[in-house]
Amino acid sequence: MNWYLNVLKNYTGFTGRARRKEYWMFLLFHYLIIFLFTILIALSSETFSNSSEMDTLSMILVILLMLYFLGTILPFLAVTARRLHDTDKSAWWYLICIVPYIGRFIILIFTCMDSYGGTNKWGTNPKKDGSDVLINQIGRE
Repeated sequence: MNWYLNVLKNYTGFTGRARRKEYWMFLLFHYLIIFLFTILIALSSETFSNSSEMDTLSMILVILLMLYFLGTILPFLAVTARRLHDTDKSAWWYLICIVPYIGRFIILIFTCMDSYGGTNKWGTNPKKDGSDVLINQIGRE
């Protein structure tokens, strides 16, 4: 959860580099939250199938989901840009998602790649700066 919150705190940080763990942990919690909202919306519409409560509860949940989605667009784009920087690619590569099917697949491959070994124009390698000690302590406190 710390990874998710760190990405939200750095929501305008399009510079620098993000490790695979930071990127994928953010996506895990992001999609879990969306999944939970979806389940709650489905349950609320089935539970109150013929009442006006269904409309208000479902609409409130849909509005909350939309607000969450809109609120996390910028952090999602920022962490993706930093992840691409970590693989020594420009964030402009994210525009390849415009190409149907193959564009998302290429971004998936880029985000799964290992970090660029040395220092690049976006900063030093986050794996090499001694941050592994701090990362391994997460969850053990």
